[in-house]
Amino acid sequence: MATWYTNLIAAAAHPGEQPLSRIAVERMVLAVNESAHVRASPLVLGLKGETNEWVEVEFFNPNPSNTDWVGVFSPADFSSAICEAYGVPQYYPMLCTAPIKYQYANFNNNGYSKSGKGKLKLQLINQREDFSFALFSGGLENPKLVAVSNKIAFANPKAPVYPRLAQGKSWNEMTVTWTSGYDFKEAVPFVEWGAKGGQRVLSPAGTLTFDRNSMCGAPARTVGWRHPGYIHTSYLKELWPDSLYTYRLGHRLPNGTHIWSKSYSFKASPYPGQDSVQRVVIFGDMGKAEADGSNEFNDFQPGSLNTTYQIIRDLKNIDMVVHIGDICYANGYLSQWDQFTAQIEPIASTVPYMIGMGNHERDWPGTGSFYGNLDSGGECGVPAQTVFYTPAENRAKLWYATDYGMFRFCIANTEEDWRPGTEQYKFIEQCLSSVDRQKQPWLIFLAHRVLGYSSCTFYEEEGTFEEPMGRESLQELWQKYKVDLAFYGHVHNYERTCPVYQNKCVVSGSDHYSGPFTATTHVVVGGAGAGTSDSEFTTSNIKWSYYRDFDYGFVKLTALNHSSLLFEYKKSSDGNVYDHFTISRDYRDILACSIDNCPRTTLAT
Repeated sequence: MATWYTNLIAAAAHPGEQPLSRIAVERMVLAVNESAHVRASPLVLGLKGETNEWVEVEFFNPNPSNTDWVGVFSPADFSSAICEAYGVPQYYPMLCTAPIKYQYANFNNNGYSKSGKGKLKLQLINQREDFSFALFSGGLENPKLVAVSNKIAFANPKAPVYPRLAQGKSWNEMTVTWTSGYDFKEAVPFVEWGAKGGQRVLSPAGTLTFDRNSMCGAPARTVGWRHPGYIHTSYLKELWPDSLYTYRLGHRLPNGTHIWSKSYSFKASPYPGQDSVQRVVIFGDMGKAEADGSNEFNDFQPGSLNTTYQIIRDLKNIDMVVHIGDICYANGYLSQWDQFTAQIEPIASTVPYMIGMGNHERDWPGTGSFYGNLDSGGECGVPAQTVFYTPAENRAKLWYATDYGMFRFCIANTEEDWRPGTEQYKFIEQCLSSVDRQKQPWLIFLAHRVLGYSSCTFYEEEGTFEEPMGRESLQELWQKYKVDLAFYGHVHNYERTCPVYQNKCVVSGSDHYSGPFTATTHVVVGGAGAGTSDSEFTTSNIKWSYYRDFDYGFVKLTALNHSSLLFEYKKSSDGNVYDHFTISRDYRDILACSIDNCPRTTLAT
């Protein structure tokens, strides 16, 4: 067996791994039975412009077993005859690709093991190609192809889909990124937009994509490869503060006709320092899940979908989302990026959806990542930095600053070196030191891995209670520049510290802080959806650990004004608040001295 596949199977036992990695694509053999069949309907999807639809798959196997499963393939033709050579051992007969999703044949079919008859209802999204459904016996590790269905397709598989908003490089600029099947040579991409009820204008869009050779290893270059389509980004500029805008995505074909998406809307950012209520949701490690129960593995479904649904439910009271790494856990199975952008479309099409880089997006040996592991499945950051826009100076490095009203967010990239003397360390200090605290009194540091404090057992085993070398140099910056809050993912739980500096509580943990800044409160909020089984808390008495929750959830920050900030931790299961605190202070309190942070005096002064 190929080494890369052995690694993937070994990793699949741990939370956060891609369920499709459990399918031994290289072992697939033909076992076609003329009596077996698979039929899918309807034949054409999206006749009214829908980007997702439910299909019914009816199947029969004369020799059924409880390990039979149905895979969804796209493109529909997945035979070995069209496989591209990609430098790994070929096993004949071999399928070109893993399915984009799968479900066991006996799911909601209790009598399948006896009758061999079953039906599945599966949700499909527009992914630019047609689909077919295949019935396999032999389980996931020794799959035998029994029957293949008819083909089905969306009416316009190339249509523009899944818009993602993001803050631009200036406060009054919003970017719109979306996916389509149209290369810029086939059709001209643009956005039609304008103030709600007002005149509309057209803004051009740029087009990016990447190919198999852009990937760094398997499975992204092999059985996980699927063309990502074309990623378009348009820049909507000179927006009026807090104004409502509507927009739709467009492509102009050579014959002059236009292809349109449905209409969407968003509210422009407030003016920097504007004293109004501003609300930001923060989480890490959400991943994706299927509403139809497909690919069920390690509890991604209840966690990921519940988090998504709770944010959608409260969307009228949310102004921005920050997802700090481990975005969709595609891990080299490129079809999953479409699945994720479809899942978050109601959110990302309405409010800016800002991302950070995580290990499951970036890490791969020999590619310059700080950690030389296999966590990205060969993606090495390329899909993440292409599918989502960030206002980074270099999108490949993906560290950046963004302001929203009274907030300054400094988003670091833990998969690149952050230590003193590095380019990223200089960025972090510049981001923290350049903020005007009279305009942005709330200074927030965010990173994927825990560069601050976590009492998770695997950090305890390392003897660090942090990412090794995480806070050693950065804690001086957080203290010097009076960082209010530091957020992390990577650990799949929730934890809040007291205001802590050099491992000690400067003040006791509380539900309310007032007066001058004392120290940074560190928050792990990596429980947005990925499995929690490897993120248990230590039983040791950790004095800086104030509140813990071993469950799925996310944080909501509400800047009520320049002197009042509300912090809420909500569980994904019910959306209720389980931990909260407030900060109350005046502008002069931010300027006041804090621990090890007073300017040195001399005889001359």
